[in-house]
Amino acid sequence: MMRIGVVSDTHSLELPRLMLKDFKSVDLIIHAGDFCDTADYEALAQIKEVKAVYGNMDTPAIRKLFPRRQIIKLGAFSVGLFHGEGPPKTILEKVKSEFKDDKVDMVIFGHSHQPFNQIIGHVRYFNPGSPNDKIFAPYCSYGIVEVANKDFSVKHVNIK
Repeated sequence: MMRIGVVSDTHSLELPRLMLKDFKSVDLIIHAGDFCDTADYEALAQIKEVKAVYGNMDTPAIRKLFPRRQIIKLGAFSVGLFHGEGPPKTILEKVKSEFKDDKVDMVIFGHSHQPFNQIIGHVRYFNPGSPNDKIFAPYCSYGIVEVANKDFSVKHVNIK
């Protein structure tokens, strides 16, 4: 089994200790953009390998490190990774449109700071929320994806 930590929209704010501790037991960390500077990336990269995309608030240094979108393999599954763009009420349509021509099992996105976990058609759409936004997010959260042979599970971790 593979365990993946999923986070987005850290915005150069303090990373929660609970999340950092939890990420020590994952096999990979996925960041769906808006690090804002390289410090958050460097902190996560000291724990595990990081796969990421850049978001609309990311500096040129982050944009040099990561693509705007990518598809990664997690075991037998293809996962689209894209930060998202535009107003929160249209983000899901933007994210769906970004991967409409790709065969993906899951799409991980951020941008809205709103935790989201839903299967639409045959694709799971997952937004981990933000682990440290106390203004726009309904609560601080990150995600854990567990991949087994022919199945995967996804959950939010609410940071209290």
